[in-house]
Amino acid sequence: MEENNVQNQEIEEIDEGNNGIKIANEVISVIAGIAVSEVQGVASMAGGFAGGITQVLSGKKNYSKGIKVESDEKEVKIDVNIIVEYGSRIPDVAYEIQKRVKKSVENMTGLKVEEVNVHVQGVKTDKELEEKEDSNEDTAEQQ
Repeated sequence: MEENNVQNQEIEEIDEGNNGIKIANEVISVIAGIAVSEVQGVASMAGGFAGGITQVLSGKKNYSKGIKVESDEKEVKIDVNIIVEYGSRIPDVAYEIQKRVKKSVENMTGLKVEEVNVHVQGVKTDKELEEKEDSNEDTAEQQ
């Protein structure tokens, strides 16, 4: 009977917190990145040089680009760096990002999202898009 008590204590210790599961910050940043990509008005993520290189070399979309995650055992703080589309109402876009990221991360990980900070790094205009398309056409014609 004493052995059963010892076994039960061990199980209770394992079950404390998030069931002994440690979720990597990279996983949390991908979940947040996917949530951000679904928000209307977000032109792109603003990330560092390394994120852009990774996307070019792998050919895959880097959902964690522009997202910084700080976490402990039960709480998470997330910083999101974005570029908004011209004409979008920035407070509405930021609020929608906060709402979706919080919901997605909490539902998928069971962790409490303490903060979602949105940093607007720039505005993407139609003119920039047209210039990029023109330069792509010029490159295609030269080949």
